[in-house]
Formats: sequence, structure tokens, C-alpha cells
Amino acid sequence: MKRSEINAALREMEGMLREQRIALPDFCAFTPDEWAAKGHEYDEVRDNRLGWDITDYGLDRFDEVGFSLITLRNGNHAKPERYPKSYAEKLLYLREGQYSPMHFHWSKMEDIINRGGGNVLIRVYNSLPDEELDRESAVTVHTDGCERVVPAGTQIRLTPGQSITITPYLYHDFEVERGSGPVLLGEVSQCNDDEHDNRFNPPVGRFPRITEDETPYRLLCSEYPPAP
Repeated sequence: MKRSEINAALREMEGMLREQRIALPDFCAFTPDEWAAKGHEYDEVRDNRLGWDITDYGLDRFDEVGFSLITLRNGNHAKPERYPKSYAEKLLYLREGQYSPMHFHWSKMEDIINRGGGNVLIRVYNSLPDEELDRESAVTVHTDGCERVVPAGTQIRLTPGQSITITPYLYHDFEVERGSGPVLLGEVSQCNDDEHDNRFNPPVGRFPRITEDETPYRLLCSEYPPAP
């Protein structure tokens, strides 16, 4: 992705957050120059990759495959003594036409919540013992305290305020329902580990390759400089 595309996407997400009247913690507003001066008091942000993020799944087709997000809180499996939180929280922003590919998590359970905007469609499959998609067996889903059984490959439609629980090994993808407008999602989960806990089918990457064509508006969570 070009840096100019990333900057535009982050500003667009900020606009959606203002529209939905959602305030962010201070570290989400730090400029690159401010980050260069931040000391060890912000190591939790650095070490746990809190803050702004972009994914195009390494495909360089962000308008079709990918979305913008912010990690607001998270623990750290590699440093549990220092960062003992067992939970995480994110905000995700998808435009119409964007798609998050099919995947599951080995460890993480999460709730995906439609916080506002349009409608999100989440397709679900069970996984087989060899971790491939089970395209035949019915799927038990939990949406806002309601348990139901749906055919494999069903898209669960979440309107603003609705949520779904995604258990480990449950395959899921998501996209915005056409004509409903961009969507702001919340994610409340167990500790998040994007390096080791995503099983994509078919395999894709997670982080973008960035071409620098303008100055960063915000640093991504993988770009923080070390404390001086």
C-alpha cells in the first residue's frame, strides 16, 4: 500500500468515529514526532501493538480485501508477568466493497459487535480435524444470547447493536452488506496475537508492504520507535 492510501484510510476511520461519537485514548492522537519523544511510560502501547493498524492481507488490494482498525487494549502472551491482561478490545472500520478473508483462531474467542453504520455479513463454517473448512455440517451460532443452528456457509447479518460470538476453530469471514453503508465494528476478545493465532484459508498475509509516497499521518502499531 502507498502511505497516502494509509493516511486517507485512517482519516476516514477517524471521521466515522466522530460520527458515532466514539472518543479514543490519547495515544491514538500522537504524531510521529511526538512518538519519537515518548519514553518507557508508553511501553505497553509499543509492546502490545496498541493503536492504529491497517491490513490488506499482503494483497495490495485494500479497496477490495482489507480494513482499518485500532487496538485499544491487549495483553501479551510472551510477557504475561508484565502484561497480565487476558482480554483485548478493537475497533474495525470497513467500507462497502471491503472483505476480510476466511479464517479462524486457534486460541482466541471473540465477540464481533456492529457498533454503527451499515450492516455486516459474517459467513460461518465449522473446521475439520485437518483444519480445512467443513462445508457440510451445520454450525451452532450465538448472537446476543440467542443460540441457533444454521447450515454451513450461512451469512449472519448483524445490524447496528447486534453481535456474534466466534469460538476457536470456527471459520468466519465478513463483508459489508451492499447498499447499507460503511460499518464500524467492535471486537471484544481474549488476548490477541496476530502473529501466531490466525489460520487463513486460503493462506494470506496480515500486514501491508508500505510504499512511502508521503509523510505518515499516524504511526501504525508496528512502526513505533523505541523509547529514547
